[in-house]
Amino acid sequence: MKTVLSIAALAFIAVSSATVAQDRQTAIADFVGGTGKASGRATLTAAASGGVLIEVEVAGLPANRWVAFHVHETGSCDAAGHHESAGKHFNPTNAEHGLLAAKGSHAGDIPNQYVGQDGILRAQIFDGMVTLDGKTDGIRGRALIVHANSDDYRSQPAGDAGERLACGVIK
Repeated sequence: MKTVLSIAALAFIAVSSATVAQDRQTAIADFVGGTGKASGRATLTAAASGGVLIEVEVAGLPANRWVAFHVHETGSCDAAGHHESAGKHFNPTNAEHGLLAAKGSHAGDIPNQYVGQDGILRAQIFDGMVTLDGKTDGIRGRALIVHANSDDYRSQPAGDAGERLACGVIK
């Protein structure tokens, strides 16, 4: 009887440890729109080789247009303040902004995303410049922002991306 209980206890510990490890490999960002109401979710998964896969769906956006999508430095989404509480783009290396910048881009730069006719942004994005929990490149606790305009990939410091329409803190 003791052997059976010990094996069951070891199995529980192994499963619990695996669950904790798996949870550290994923994160969630629940988006709120300009009115503060829930508007979508992103699931972020750490890639074994580095980088993060972001699977996102956000509703209530302008239809049929490209919009900027960035990682911002602060994990705060105050809709009353137009999500300015999320701060600037996440830029741990003080690099220039823009995927087409002469010296390369910074970690918060993500390509523009398309919002369909239904006003929903649906995308799977890989960002190879960040991790979930790295010392300098970790994005857990930061924010994802959907902007009103597309990023021009050159203008400093934020690509002329316009108003912040939706924000999600990465948890």
